[in-house]
Formats: sequence, structure tokens, C-alpha cells
Amino acid sequence: MHVASILKVKGQAVETVRIDATLMTAARRLSSKRIGAVVVTDKSGDIAGIVSERDIVHTLAKEGVAALDWPVSEVMTRDVLTCTAGDTIDQLMSRMTARRCRHLPVVSDGALAGIISIGDVVKHHIAEVEMEAMAMRDYIATG
Repeated sequence: MHVASILKVKGQAVETVRIDATLMTAARRLSSKRIGAVVVTDKSGDIAGIVSERDIVHTLAKEGVAALDWPVSEVMTRDVLTCTAGDTIDQLMSRMTARRCRHLPVVSDGALAGIISIGDVVKHHIAEVEMEAMAMRDYIATG
């Protein structure tokens, strides 16, 4: 299964915040949308970084509540790992495990085209394994 298949089911909507948005703005967006990360974009709409719930919690624990007024650029991950619609679930699992990240923006022709979470990957991987098991059972039953 490929990223394109996941996006067909999930959709291509991506929550973003501008690079000068505050951590409070990002936290409110995460809470209201019930998501784990937002993509940070620059003035031209290109990916500048990503901010997760974990980034915000770590910053608050270390710096205190005053950090909520900081721009997301102060705490975002700048070296954003991305994927493409043609990548497979196995490739995503490998990248996410190696980099210990839970969200991968999907990029197509240099533009943001979606986002994949570890939950999306696991859900679709389980569905893929179940389909394979069903096919094997059917094959054995008819053989």
C-alpha cells in the first residue's frame, strides 16, 4: 500500500501555522483539531518546520508558561522528514522508526499535499495484513 492510498481515505487537509505564530496558537490548533502536529509554513507557504504536542510540552516543562508567547520558529523541528504519494507503508515505518517521528508531511512537486501520522500507517498496515490473511485462508479453503 502507498501513501496515495492512505490519502484517498484520509483526505489531503493539513493544518498549518505560520512561522511567526505563537506556541499558544499552535497549541490551540492542536487541541481544537485533536491532532498531534502542525506543519509550520513560511511567508511563501513552503514547509519551514513542524511542531508537535511533544515539542510544546517539552518547552513548557523546561521554560515555563511564558514560552507560550514564543514564535513556533523557536521550538519547531526544522529538518522536516517528508514523504511522497508513491512511498510505501514499509518505507514510512522504516523512516519514522529511524528518526523517531510520528508525522510525515506529504510533498508533491515541492508543495504540501497531505500529512501521514504513525496512526495512519499502523491502521493501514493492519488492514493490509488482515487482507493478506483472508486471501491465504480463502486460498487454503479452495485448494
